[in-house]
Amino acid sequence: MKKLLFIAAAAICLSLTRHPEAPRSPKVIFFDDFNTGRLDRTKWNVETTGAHYNDELQAYVDSAQTLYEQNGSLVFQPTYSPGFVTKDGQHFDFLSARINTRDKFDFQYGKAEARIRIDSGAGLWPAWWMLGYGEWPACGETDIMEFVGESDWASAAVHGPRYSGETPFVNRYYFPSGHDVRQWHTYAVSWTPDSLLFSYDGNTMFRLTRAMATHYGPWAFDGKQFLILNFALGGAYPAKVNGLTKPYYGLSESTLEMIKQHKAKMFVDWVRVTQY
Repeated sequence: MKKLLFIAAAAICLSLTRHPEAPRSPKVIFFDDFNTGRLDRTKWNVETTGAHYNDELQAYVDSAQTLYEQNGSLVFQPTYSPGFVTKDGQHFDFLSARINTRDKFDFQYGKAEARIRIDSGAGLWPAWWMLGYGEWPACGETDIMEFVGESDWASAAVHGPRYSGETPFVNRYYFPSGHDVRQWHTYAVSWTPDSLLFSYDGNTMFRLTRAMATHYGPWAFDGKQFLILNFALGGAYPAKVNGLTKPYYGLSESTLEMIKQHKAKMFVDWVRVTQY
C-alpha cells in the first residue's frame, strides 16, 4: 500500500514538472495607432491654454494646424503666430498642441509606452508623460520622455510631494552613436506598487523605488494616472540647458526659423498600455 502511495505521489510530481503553469500574457488595455485620419476624441481630450506654467512660450489650441494625423502618425506641429491672445487675455507668439486621456482612460500599474520621433532644435520641449488626479505634486507626475533640444539625449523624471520641480529624481539617456531623437524610439515606463522603471528601446535608463521616494516625501503613485502628450516651446527647462534669452527665453534663432518654416514636429506612431 505504501508503495502504491509513493508511486501515485511521484506521478503527480512528474505531471507538475512536465506541465508548469504558463506565464501570463500582457493584456492591452489602451491602444491608439493614429490610423483613422483624425484624432480619436473618444480616447483623447485636446487641451486649450488656461493655466500657464514654466514660462513656456506657447498657447495650446485645438487646431488642425498644430495637431493632425498623417501617414499613420499623430503629428504635433508648433506654429509661429505673433500677437495671439487667449480667451483669458494672455498674449503669445506661438501656438501648439497638448492632449490627454483624463476621465476617458486612466490606469493603476502596468506598462505605458509610445513610439516617437522628434525634430531637433534648441528650445523645443515635447513630452510624453502621465499625471494623477488631484493637486500637484501630491497627485504624482511621471515624465516618461522629455526632450529640450540636444538631439543626443532625452530625459525621464518623477515629481511628488517634496520631490517636485527641481526633482532629485531625473535622469538623461544618451542615445547610442548614430542614433538620436530624430529616429524612432520606444519610450516606456513599467509601474508597480513599489517602483517605476523607465526604459528606452528596451534599455533600462532609470528606476525609482518607493524607498527612494519616501526618503524625501510620501510615495505619490498609488492612484490612477492618465496619459499626456504635448509640445511646449522654450521656458524653464530648455533655458537651464541652453542658457538662451534671445530671441525668446530658452529658444534659439535657428529654432525660431524651423518653427516659421513648419519644420519642428513630433511624430507619434502609437501609444499602448498593458497590464498582467
